[in-house]
Amino acid sequence: MRYLETYLISDLQKKMVFLGGPRQVGKTTLAQTLLKKGNGGAYFNWDDDEDRRKILGRRWSEDKKLLVFDEIHKFPRWKNWLKGLYDTQKENHKILVTGSARLDVYRRGGDSLMGRYHYWRLHPFTLSEIPNSIKPIEALKRLMTVGGFPEPFLLGHETQARRWRKERYDRILRDDVRDLEPIRNIQTMSLFLDLLRSRVGGMVVLANLANELQVSPQTLKHWLEVLERMYIIFVVKPYTKNISRAVLKPPKVYFFDNADVMGDESKRFENLVANHLLKKLHYLEDSRGYRYELNYLRDKEGREVDFVIVKEGKIEELIEVKLQDDKISNSLKYYVERLKPKIATQIVYGIKDNYSQGGIKVVGPLDAPQLVQL
Repeated sequence: MRYLETYLISDLQKKMVFLGGPRQVGKTTLAQTLLKKGNGGAYFNWDDDEDRRKILGRRWSEDKKLLVFDEIHKFPRWKNWLKGLYDTQKENHKILVTGSARLDVYRRGGDSLMGRYHYWRLHPFTLSEIPNSIKPIEALKRLMTVGGFPEPFLLGHETQARRWRKERYDRILRDDVRDLEPIRNIQTMSLFLDLLRSRVGGMVVLANLANELQVSPQTLKHWLEVLERMYIIFVVKPYTKNISRAVLKPPKVYFFDNADVMGDESKRFENLVANHLLKKLHYLEDSRGYRYELNYLRDKEGREVDFVIVKEGKIEELIEVKLQDDKISNSLKYYVERLKPKIATQIVYGIKDNYSQGGIKVVGPLDAPQLVQL
């Protein structure tokens, strides 16, 4: 059972439910599970020609209480269509909409659906969500090598994972992006994506990349937004409020698929931690309604902390990530003294013994609540 299942069942009793997340993260499998538990329903995929005709003609049986529409955001008038369906059929049908793009930000549907749906975001497997058949230490190894997407994670085979990842990228860039965005130069966009894969954990200066790729910085900014909407990457921006001499920009970029990261293990581990933190924050936002931000800290003197968790505009946690060094970061000490967060943690992949000092906990990934708990 995936971690969102009971929440989706509950919310479907009240409104439509939108389920977003990366392609092949398990949205369709979860939807099929809900159909079985709901004693039947109907599943329609916009990418299928026959299903598309059924959607446009509203051809389904009245006794199908749960209607699942997958990838319907590719229909230019999808929001207006759903609005009309929900307003006239909400007493007869429950509606679940799934998609591999951010359904909460796409504007191509026209009329607003505000107040008619709850939005949930499904993430890959993490240490907070491990199948019973896999031990935590093995799960950590797989997350570092093949990533957390269900198919490669459950298989645990690096060669097969690379083949799966190549096919997934081809499908996203050739089909999904072309369906939703007027982007002609997909080949250069693919090169841009490869450059981002090698810059995980570092600040991404679009002007520099634009010179390298011979395109405008504005084009790269648009492509970055598209990749975010496709749930390929997520951007972590600097926290600047009440930080003297803070760096205003640029952002950092991380990947939903941990195995996408190119470079040494330290980059991949930092991406793994970022993935876990974002999954937890999305879960808290979607289930409890709080507003969270995931930021990083850096000032002009170069003092940096990898991650800052901000709740309703106030700093909750500071988190530093290290591959082997279990000595507390001087920058983390500096910011803990000045910002006084509720929680301060240094997560070390290769630590032997956990310890605490000066209000800072130094722990391994399997002992970090931020990673193993939702």
